[in-house]
Amino acid sequence: MRPALFLLSLLLPLTLVAACGGKNVPAGADPAQVDSAKVPAVGACRNLRRTDMADPTNAGKLVPCTEPHNAETFAAGKLPARFQHADYHDAGLDQWAYSTCGQALTQHLGATDSVVMRAILSWVWFRPSEKAWSKGARWYRCDVLGGGAGSRRYLDLPTTTQGLMAEKPDDHWMTCARGTDPDHGAKLPCSKQHNWRAVTVIKVGEPGDTYPGDAAVAKKSKDFCSSSVAAWLGYPADYDYAYTWFHEAEWKAGNRRSVCWAKTTQ
Repeated sequence: MRPALFLLSLLLPLTLVAACGGKNVPAGADPAQVDSAKVPAVGACRNLRRTDMADPTNAGKLVPCTEPHNAETFAAGKLPARFQHADYHDAGLDQWAYSTCGQALTQHLGATDSVVMRAILSWVWFRPSEKAWSKGARWYRCDVLGGGAGSRRYLDLPTTTQGLMAEKPDDHWMTCARGTDPDHGAKLPCSKQHNWRAVTVIKVGEPGDTYPGDAAVAKKSKDFCSSSVAAWLGYPADYDYAYTWFHEAEWKAGNRRSVCWAKTTQ
């Protein structure tokens, strides 16, 4: 998703402005980072915008993590050697990042995959600028973000998100929704008034499986979520549920799970 779960593409270009020295610098960026070949620092904090989500690189200005911020770098390093001669937009980069950043986030938060997929948090990854790439720079940066595609606003993160979900997650960090259905309703923390809650995550395939098609994934998600939500609610006589399933692009990136929603104010 680029960000995990979620392979977001907001498709909004950054506006470039002229900066000192003739360098084109995205608005709000740090000129020293724009074409940097240096691996970014883990633990650095920034305030990212929705427009940043669609760009392959980011040079957002650092802010002290004790001040308001909505993004934190939780993993960074050098890309594998097999990408040394890769095209800048090689699709394999996103597939590699999906697995690498996704696993790193689960470990960073101290959570299970199920909790991470139901969290109001998401992640995005960045690489060097195209200019730096052409000169041999090969680093990656994974940032956790206080919100996702359906969030009305990004949440401020704590000073560090390390171990944030090691214990029972606070409702402030879990995903709920308000509206007629969760996929089209506004996503918000479960600490806010809501009528849908993401309650479970079910598996719809194994790592080596080929994509079975939209209809098959949707049916399996529907059937499994019906049972899963019923169990979560304590098997009531009547209940409403919904499910969020993902398509072939996410499947190829490694996702084999769907999210189950219960209609509830709790």
